[in-house]
Amino acid sequence: MKIALAQINPTVGDFTGNTRKILEYAARAAEQEVGLVVFPELAVCGYPPADFLEKTAFVERAVRAVEEIAAWTSEPGRPALLVGSVMPAASHVGKRVSNVAVLLSGGKTVFVQQKMLLPFYDVFDEQRYFEPATSQCLTFVGDQPVAITICEDAWNDKDFWPRQLYPIDPVNALMQQWLADATRLDRHPRLILNISASPFSQGKPAVRQRMLAAIAQRHRAFVLLVNQVGGNDGLVFDGSSLLLDPTGAVVARAGCFTEDLVVFDLAATTEAAPAPCGEIVEVWQALVLGTRDYVRKCGFTKVLIGLSGGIDSALVAAIAVEALGAENVVGIGMPSEYSSLGSIDDARKLAHNLGIRFELLPIHDVFAQFQKVLEPLFAGTPFGLAEENLQSRIRGSLLMAMSNKFGALVLTTGNKSEMSVGYCTLYGDMVGALAVIGDVYKTRVYQLARYANRSAEIIPRNTIEKPPSAELRPDQRDTDSLPPYEVLDPILMEYVEHFLSAEQIARQQNLDLTLVRSVLKLVEQSEYKRQQAAPVLKVTQKSFGIGRRFPIAVKVQV
Repeated sequence: MKIALAQINPTVGDFTGNTRKILEYAARAAEQEVGLVVFPELAVCGYPPADFLEKTAFVERAVRAVEEIAAWTSEPGRPALLVGSVMPAASHVGKRVSNVAVLLSGGKTVFVQQKMLLPFYDVFDEQRYFEPATSQCLTFVGDQPVAITICEDAWNDKDFWPRQLYPIDPVNALMQQWLADATRLDRHPRLILNISASPFSQGKPAVRQRMLAAIAQRHRAFVLLVNQVGGNDGLVFDGSSLLLDPTGAVVARAGCFTEDLVVFDLAATTEAAPAPCGEIVEVWQALVLGTRDYVRKCGFTKVLIGLSGGIDSALVAAIAVEALGAENVVGIGMPSEYSSLGSIDDARKLAHNLGIRFELLPIHDVFAQFQKVLEPLFAGTPFGLAEENLQSRIRGSLLMAMSNKFGALVLTTGNKSEMSVGYCTLYGDMVGALAVIGDVYKTRVYQLARYANRSAEIIPRNTIEKPPSAELRPDQRDTDSLPPYEVLDPILMEYVEHFLSAEQIARQQNLDLTLVRSVLKLVEQSEYKRQQAAPVLKVTQKSFGIGRRFPIAVKVQV
């Protein structure tokens, strides 16, 4: 049987657009005479729909969309479609909706598989909304038996994971049904289908592939994953859909971070699949796609970036240009009396290299006027953090004024290292609609900047090589307030992402315990800032935002 893997980019709530896209891909696949077209999890309504699932009208619209898609299959010769959607739960007890895979053929729904394992960790809230399946069954597409699973249903293999999160393994249960009727069913290749909306984090595509390969080998089955692609708020979906043969080898693979349609024949799957992207390339592509989809799905086309001449804003600008085009990116330089001429020149050179519009709005006079107004209250106090942050907040106000006037979103430029320890200013450099590199540690920022220069010098060499500085007071350096990023970032990674204690980190990295505790104290004290920050594009295992939930008013021993 020929099967089409339809890796699409749906938008949450856009039933008209999502339905149109599903039917377009179905029609393209039909031209290649396939028997089945497989779409991602919740492709009809988009993932994650969150509290829209509480709205009866939203669920009813999903049901009508599935009916419209089913009607397309009524014409003779058209393939069956497997689509992910939401529908009302069958039971009157428990949650009101189900996450389902719907098999459509001959103009109607011929089979529905409800999702059984509902994740409730990291960014996932599915137990909040969905009623889990109580059973799973094999079904048929033509005469080909198939085992249908939905995302997490394939992530509980006891032979792959050191600890199972759930007491049942839906894939194993389906294969037990196959074995019980092996005399009849084994006349066909074993086929496990998994429709997913699996968000990206660095290294995850490789883990996903190894996990599915273990399933393929264990059950001597073809395993097909169709994963959503695209950005929805802070989540980025990499796609990376694939087909593995019973040896665990990848025999078909869709593109990374792009929509794709891949057709294959189970009887002829010997062609080698292209290799996946490297990790730096994956992170770059995730940030580009996440930026593009956030801006466009929010109904905008243009963005503003405050260009300081530093590496963070330079990297954000380079990402934005690849995501949206140079004509849709505007850089704003806002030098103060503490900004070096070199930084202004670096910002101007970056804008020239990128081909973007660059405007200079000096803040000297505005800063002086603010100081004059505050002078009666600040009299007798030394220049300090209040004056430093005031400069940042003036810049934030100017950016937001430009945003309001010209309808362009502001992209914030802070990195994960700064957000972790609070080295950022509320209502200043934190203002904006999207924190593009808010999940990228400073040391990774340098790696990505070098990748941005892979073909030509886009980010000026001086921007990469000069010591990082906020330039809010004379001769300021980041290391005046923080350890070197080569020391800081490993501490933050182990604390934020792996939850190690100060003692464990100090032993692991051979560091002074007092230093480690001082860093962790900054992390805990800065939670109030992070909870007021713009959405962060998630590219690591644990990003700030919906996947990391800590109270603000606490007293923590670190």
